[in-house]
Amino acid sequence: MISRAEYCVIACAEAWRGDGEVLASPMGLIPSVGARLARLTFARDLLLTDGEARLVTTAGATEGWLPYRRHLTMVTGGRRHVMMGASQIDRFGNQNISCIGDWAAPTRQLLGVRGAPVNTLNNPVSYWIPRHSPRVFVPAVDMVCGVGYDRAAAAGARYHRIPRVVSDLGVFDFATPDHSMRLASLHPGVTVEEVRSATGFSLSVDAEVAFTREPTAEELRLIRDVLDPEGRREREVRSA
Repeated sequence: MISRAEYCVIACAEAWRGDGEVLASPMGLIPSVGARLARLTFARDLLLTDGEARLVTTAGATEGWLPYRRHLTMVTGGRRHVMMGASQIDRFGNQNISCIGDWAAPTRQLLGVRGAPVNTLNNPVSYWIPRHSPRVFVPAVDMVCGVGYDRAAAAGARYHRIPRVVSDLGVFDFATPDHSMRLASLHPGVTVEEVRSATGFSLSVDAEVAFTREPTAEELRLIRDVLDPEGRREREVRSA
């Protein structure tokens, strides 16, 4: 039986399909497993990093050097595809990881803005959200960290693109005339009504919505036996 977490790994891996030789920067367990799975299967040119100064294989062996100055060149030149998290995200893809509430007097302090603005204005950025709820998918984020389509257009951003948002319920993109969020696929066992009730804004939904594709037998073997043999993915995503 394929678990919900394994569908999420596949959905995250698919974010890098067709990217070519770019640096994958996955943040979090399931995006990391997804990036490594993509590298082992359909995205052989993908580059992985140890997060410091080296390019590595999926097993962690060093295969190249990535000095800081070169990393910044890749960041500003669009040669990197990041998958970040989001404490809040709105219908145009604006993301918040800094604080909850009014910025002048927040009710909760989070990670801070970090590199989110630079990432989203210079690289393709996707998002991974393990708990889909109206508290995360909000009408308007309390503070803009990652830049969405509406603000990117106003700023004249050159490299801005949000390929997909993956949650524990489905996959979302911005393939609409106004670049507002659209339900692209449902994970098996999830209904459109369930997604709508867990989303705090009006979501674009086509008449027919596809299901997230199943992993192949080889992909399942890699996930279960090679990339995550301890099954940590199952602790990140609730069972269907």
